[in-house]
Amino acid sequence: MRSRILNSGVSTPYKRLSRIFHPFVWTCASCKAHSTASRAFSSQHPSSIKPYYVTTPIFYVNAPPHVGHLYTMVLADILKRWQLLQGKKAILCTGTDEHGLKIQQASAKAGVDPKPFCDKGAEVFKELARKAGIANDHFVRTTDREHRDAVEYAWFLLQEGGYIYTSKHEGWYSVSDETFYPQSAVHLILDPPTGRKIMVSMETGKEVEWTSETNYHFKLSAFQDRLLKFYEQHPGWIVPKHRMREVVKAVRSGLSDLSISRPSGRLTWGIRVPGDESQTIYVWLDALMNYITKAGYPWPPGQESAGGWPANCQVIGKDIIRFHGIYWPAFLMALDLPLPKHILTHAHWTLGKEKMAKSTGNGVNPFFALDRFGVDAIRFYLAHDGGIDQDADYSNYHIIERYRVALNGSLGNLVSRVTRFKGWSIRHAVETSATVIYSETLYNDPFALQHYELIKATASTAKKLADDLDVGGALKTIMNLISATNAYFAQSSPWHLAKYPAHSKRPRSELDKIIYLTSESLRVAGILLQPYMPTKAAHLLDMLGVDEAHRSLEFARPGRDTEYGVSKVDLGLGTKGTLFPPLTSDL
Repeated sequence: MRSRILNSGVSTPYKRLSRIFHPFVWTCASCKAHSTASRAFSSQHPSSIKPYYVTTPIFYVNAPPHVGHLYTMVLADILKRWQLLQGKKAILCTGTDEHGLKIQQASAKAGVDPKPFCDKGAEVFKELARKAGIANDHFVRTTDREHRDAVEYAWFLLQEGGYIYTSKHEGWYSVSDETFYPQSAVHLILDPPTGRKIMVSMETGKEVEWTSETNYHFKLSAFQDRLLKFYEQHPGWIVPKHRMREVVKAVRSGLSDLSISRPSGRLTWGIRVPGDESQTIYVWLDALMNYITKAGYPWPPGQESAGGWPANCQVIGKDIIRFHGIYWPAFLMALDLPLPKHILTHAHWTLGKEKMAKSTGNGVNPFFALDRFGVDAIRFYLAHDGGIDQDADYSNYHIIERYRVALNGSLGNLVSRVTRFKGWSIRHAVETSATVIYSETLYNDPFALQHYELIKATASTAKKLADDLDVGGALKTIMNLISATNAYFAQSSPWHLAKYPAHSKRPRSELDKIIYLTSESLRVAGILLQPYMPTKAAHLLDMLGVDEAHRSLEFARPGRDTEYGVSKVDLGLGTKGTLFPPLTSDL
């Protein structure tokens, strides 16, 4: 069998399959029964509207996660929740990458067979997603049977298309990066810990070793012009722009064909090349297919977009941009599949100004961080301070400052002052001011009018930034509203007006206007904060008495909701009922 593949490019059985079976229902013989059942959802639940589809990369299970992995999950989750806020259907996919030499070596070092080793690692990432409030619809594992079916089918189509051939390959191979590097991409360094002279990748700093072997290759070079044309037609495809320019520069400099298999004698843990047990499919070809696996690939006719593909946004770290910005679109072009609409590449979190990495142990345990500061506080910090263009340095001090100043001192304190003071009623303010706020009462008060305009503009500004994948900028816009509302509230001094008797018409009318505008600011901010801090935002809206049906983006403008004002929770005394209690001393 191997000789037929090596000599002809496509085995006789595969040629027969391509003639007999329609490509959308093809399965290998050993998987046919399972695949039919596992794909049933695609045809049983047709949808005329493509869901918004956002993905994270799938994470290696060779070591525990660090805060950088959590950041990727949180960014993707926020993007999904922004769509839900608009009443749209959205799907989030995350998961684990469980094949390859790194996993094979890590499981051997742990003295555990690869599959149980991967099972344990996958559960850790599942638990991280659950603990961090990640609303993922799918958790894909590359050891899943349906994923293997999809990879084998894609391989079959690539062979049928003439994009795969065999050749001897020589080059510098990095086990850590699971990739070959040309001579121009490696250099010799002195390894400080060991004093050895070693060759490393100039891109990642990982050690490489010279390898010579015969394996399968993908005709990546044939896609150079098509890729460049696509980049030209979609200049904002990769965010931020400077990484788009890096990818374009790399492709313009020339593309070499890509080795897409490894001898199974060296790499035993992975998906075997269909019809050739002597070769294992390259882990990155295997891994990249996960994005279409959970979107139902291969799709029955008429169901191509039911599972969400093409992805609206794929969130990745900047260190894997070459795989997603060059290899992935080339694979999709070869398979005649649409490309994702956007790739959001974020910078790294550093610790002590050094990149967090599993291999070096330089990282922050995300479970400890979530337990210590709370899920919503960590999500807020990551979204607010995380780097897209530039790396961000993780610091407990900065988390504490964000909590004390922004969450407890600004947002939490304002909520408490407005909802718990006995000198006024939010409900009364809503009833009396919502209908007259647009009249001369507002326009005769330039300060109030200015604040009203800010409330009105916040949702559209934040939405525009989120649509442009700037989730940090959208969050800062929302928090700017909170800061401005604090200033408005302090300058207006409603507590002085609250001293007037109830029958004092003018002071009481002025009081209701101030409380109404402040409450509207908090209501709008609470709606917009739901993608970032789902639990705390819900608590805030409960404190204001906002109905669950009135928490979508269409209600995030002043005057849209006139039914709130009676708290759904016990506001209590002390820290009871507060949104963000003061941090305890042991933090």
